[in-house]
Amino acid sequence: MSIGTGVVLFVIGAILTFALNFETEFINLDLVGYILMGAGVVVLIIGLVLLARRRQAVTTSRTGTDSVTGERVQQRVTEVDDPTTVV
Repeated sequence: MSIGTGVVLFVIGAILTFALNFETEFINLDLVGYILMGAGVVVLIIGLVLLARRRQAVTTSRTGTDSVTGERVQQRVTEVDDPTTVV
């Protein structure tokens, strides 16, 4: 959602800055456009960083000996987005 929000902010800012050719007395539309484009870039970068952090996987490996049969047992658990996923 934050990636889409960043793109929308950037597009609205670009429209205000480059596409509109009228001036108002109380607000500078070019400045507002540049501010929105800057905010859009910041939100886009934050969204990409959070997306990259969320996709990391953690694998835990445990090795032990079964007390009944004496066999060596190895258990591997991989956690991706959902901590309940067991591989």
